[in-house]
Amino acid sequence: MVAEIEKLVKMAKDEIHDRIVRDTVLDILTNPKITFADVEPKIRIEESPAAPKAHHSYPGGLIDHTIGVTILAKHFTNAFSELYGYSVKRDYVIGAALLHDIFKYYQYEHDETTGGFRQREDWYLQHDFALIAELAHRHAPEYLIRVCAEAHGFNVLATPEGQIVHLADSTDSKFAAKIQDIVYKACIDLERETDGKILAIKAYYALVSKHSLYELARIAQENGSKALREFIKKELGVQ
Repeated sequence: MVAEIEKLVKMAKDEIHDRIVRDTVLDILTNPKITFADVEPKIRIEESPAAPKAHHSYPGGLIDHTIGVTILAKHFTNAFSELYGYSVKRDYVIGAALLHDIFKYYQYEHDETTGGFRQREDWYLQHDFALIAELAHRHAPEYLIRVCAEAHGFNVLATPEGQIVHLADSTDSKFAAKIQDIVYKACIDLERETDGKILAIKAYYALVSKHSLYELARIAQENGSKALREFIKKELGVQ
């Protein structure tokens, strides 16, 4: 689709050695459409956040989160294999990491009020269930379906691969949420300082649509929260 999706495709090609697993993952990454049901997305996958509020809440956040989970999952696989000598099916870890949130963008739509995203009300199936249904519909390997089913921690973690992907997902989500909180807190502080002239939620989405969340957080990390507030005011044209 675009360069961001190509990053995921390249990871699958480089990291997954089992031909059947690789072909299955690439089939979905190169055509990330739900085919088992008659439903269309309301936003593009490359612009989708990983969540409207919780973590990676900015355009492109879904792809960033997917890459983060995959990188962490690789490192966890290597570490656990080295520490405990356990045989982990690495191809299934990478495959599930790349696919675990792939249909999240079907859950969201643009929010004209905030300038961000919100849950859509006309699609009834959560992304994790949609993935399992789509994998089955595309005749994916049974073990890949099992690992993907465990990735979000809602099912019993019966496979080491599912546990690793779940851990990577949780770790990346929580880390990004902490960084995001730094920026959002600055926006809340400005809303208070300006008596509502700057609305925190609108300011946040206006910022992350132009600047990297991590670039913004780094301003506060290196120069303090006041410096970040001043940067935001300048960006928004507020005296």
